[in-house]
Amino acid sequence: MADEDEVVAEKKNPTLVITIAAIAVLTLLAAGGGWLVGNMLAPPPAEKPAEEVAKAEAGGEGGAEGEAAQEVPHISTEANGIVLLDPITSNLAYPSDNRIRLEVALMFKGVPDVKLAEEIHQDILAYMRTVSLQQVQGPRGFQYLREDLQERVDLRSEGRVTNVMFRTFVIE
Repeated sequence: MADEDEVVAEKKNPTLVITIAAIAVLTLLAAGGGWLVGNMLAPPPAEKPAEEVAKAEAGGEGGAEGEAAQEVPHISTEANGIVLLDPITSNLAYPSDNRIRLEVALMFKGVPDVKLAEEIHQDILAYMRTVSLQQVQGPRGFQYLREDLQERVDLRSEGRVTNVMFRTFVIE
């Protein structure tokens, strides 16, 4: 009987060691797999060329001017017929303590008309003051708002504006 107790006690110790070893191996495999997938999905950023590093360290030449030259050009240019309207900020009709902010760009057919764009800006501002929060809630409400604004712009521009593009849309 005593011999059987010793045999059972000896069997318990190796199973504990094997369990700990198995957990350690699985942890290492999971960490290695996570590192591998992380590097595949998001490779490390490319380092700057030596010329850019030297200019940045020098600080004098090309500092702010070099950054401005590398800036992405604005989408709204006369060449592509897009006019970016000033931001529209207004209270909603109901509840009146909620405000809405829009940035809209208009795509003209042909040469853009700045005077017409300003008239459209004022029309959109006047319309946004009549909209309630319930009308613009959710994706369907936003789609209705887009359609309403497109219809108003079409009527005002007599077909000269082909598209109304929302750049930002915030309700607070």
